[in-house]
Amino acid sequence: MKRPLGAQISHMLRDRGVDVIFGIPGVHNQEMYRGIEEAGITHVLARHEQGAGFMADGYARATGKPGVAYVITGPGLCNIMTPMGQAYTDSVPMLVLSSCLDETQAQRGQLHQMKDQRAAAETVTDWSVQANTAEAAYGLVERAFEEFELSRPRPKCIQVPIAQLEADADPAPFPNQPALRTKALPPDVGPVVSLLNIARRPLFILGGGCRSNDWRQILTQLGAACFTTYAGRGMAGANYALDFGSMLPRPGSADVIASADLVIAVGAELGEVDLWRRDLGHTANLVRVDLDPEVLSDHHRAAVKLQADSASFARALWEETENVKPATGWTPDEVAEARARWRAEVDAERPGIVPVADALRAALPAETMIYSDMTQFAYVAKEVWDMAYPHHWHHPTGFGTLGYGLPAGIGGAVARRGKPTAVIVGDYGFHYTMQELGVAVELGLSLPIILWDNGKLKEIEDSMVRGQIAPNAVVARNPDFCKLAEAFGALSAAPGNLEEMQAAVRTAFEAPVPTLIRVTPDIL
Repeated sequence: MKRPLGAQISHMLRDRGVDVIFGIPGVHNQEMYRGIEEAGITHVLARHEQGAGFMADGYARATGKPGVAYVITGPGLCNIMTPMGQAYTDSVPMLVLSSCLDETQAQRGQLHQMKDQRAAAETVTDWSVQANTAEAAYGLVERAFEEFELSRPRPKCIQVPIAQLEADADPAPFPNQPALRTKALPPDVGPVVSLLNIARRPLFILGGGCRSNDWRQILTQLGAACFTTYAGRGMAGANYALDFGSMLPRPGSADVIASADLVIAVGAELGEVDLWRRDLGHTANLVRVDLDPEVLSDHHRAAVKLQADSASFARALWEETENVKPATGWTPDEVAEARARWRAEVDAERPGIVPVADALRAALPAETMIYSDMTQFAYVAKEVWDMAYPHHWHHPTGFGTLGYGLPAGIGGAVARRGKPTAVIVGDYGFHYTMQELGVAVELGLSLPIILWDNGKLKEIEDSMVRGQIAPNAVVARNPDFCKLAEAFGALSAAPGNLEEMQAAVRTAFEAPVPTLIRVTPDIL
């Protein structure tokens, strides 16, 4: 049946597996809301479009499905640009649909008017396109979902003029048969197997683009050591004896990498936020496996490049490992000594956080999915906190946006009802999106929110001191965070020691609403 295009779009999304949409309605995009309930989609009402975008990001990271958001013309689109930028740098599938004005060139002074909304969104997305007809809107949605499957997942933005959203349109076509992604087959990994056959100290670097549960078996069979990027933590599972962990940013990791006689990087961009240096440090052959040609052609100058998804590469490599004699060049003692040295460095750089992180880790179920913000607590934990499962710690690594943790954790908790999800946020970052606590209360999420309150922008203060700059503008007046949480209808706790913190966290997973747990450096 014919419906307004705004309603038809919701039905089209439901036919393609979308069951949750995050957003805020307004007079310009209300037609998009006409079909949400009718299509059987749950809508999560954010308090700010930035929160809606981060929720969609968190949902996507938890499920692997695209996170979808609806926003209004102009300021709504601008407000969600920060989350879109975060999703772009961290390769998160997100689809943002917004309204736009019918005419912007010959008329001025309209509500929510921008000079070029489409171009603004394009700066932080894979692509941003205006759909001027129903057929164009349907085709662009189809294209977005196809590309989420076939290429590096990144956010897309589709804008539809208000008059088109209001106009009657025929239903969207049924979903197409999805295209098949190019898969790596055993013959494709032949050059890699040849190099592995002569390597004594093969080293894998596993990034967030890895999508396989076979890496522990592969590494064990090959006798290979590994590093992970922050996003790749958990790929080797817990307690793999030759796992150097997520210590790539440690300066000494370059020496370890230089000692390898073969380096294989899979699904890892190896950018600044992975290494905090320009060069990886390898002296041997480098193999790169990635979906993105830009990554394969970067300055690291790989000797062997394979454009393929990591899961098919892992399967093909596993099939061939029986033809590879296990390497013997790495020892568990060598790995353990390096990790102990780097752990001590982390503790010395930001004193007092490592024992708190250790205590928190002990209190969380191993399968907890964690969403962290830009805070010193997370910076420390990401290096010393081993993960038992991959893709269970999400951090705004690339764009580095304050305010990510809480709304992204809400999106993750929506996707993981009945499974443990937790948030780690700093006091200053919490200010950015703390209003989204009301959403978590409305949804009845059993969500522990660990708030590291050191009363300042401590990371910036430390950086200023290192730069011989007198620290200024690094202290802001904080509210009583516990009373604030209770005003929203959440629970709160202010533990005085590590044991009380652990008890508060365990209790929070059973609570009917979120619990804000304020932790200060005085807890030790």
